[in-house]
Amino acid sequence: MGGRNPYLREAEARPPTRKYKIIFLPDGVEVEVDPERLPYGEHGLPGSILDVALVHGVEINHACGGVGACSTCHVRVKEGLETCNPASEEEEDMLDNAPGLSLCSRLACQTVPDGGKDIVVEVPQWNRNLAREED
Repeated sequence: MGGRNPYLREAEARPPTRKYKIIFLPDGVEVEVDPERLPYGEHGLPGSILDVALVHGVEINHACGGVGACSTCHVRVKEGLETCNPASEEEEDMLDNAPGLSLCSRLACQTVPDGGKDIVVEVPQWNRNLAREED
């Protein structure tokens, strides 16, 4: 699943220009993001936290396929939020439906770090997809 949602204005995001790291909590999985290899897949905006997480085996639930039409990929950007694109009004509306909302909450599918510094992302327990279908 993936693609674009024709009913939402696509968020504006600057892609990263240098390599950076994302640390995913609570497991502490650290991945390096190489801007030359983006986008990795079709989950969320190119270079989004969701796109990076999934290609590196970090499970984040995303019921809408990463098109910004739900709040299931809610994450908390604990460090480096200032290097991410600002949340659109549509994203903020979707976040209103997410449990455990905080000031650093974002939708992983809509959040694109610019690579200005390494970031730390917490995947809340309820957003980790522990059941997976076989390919």
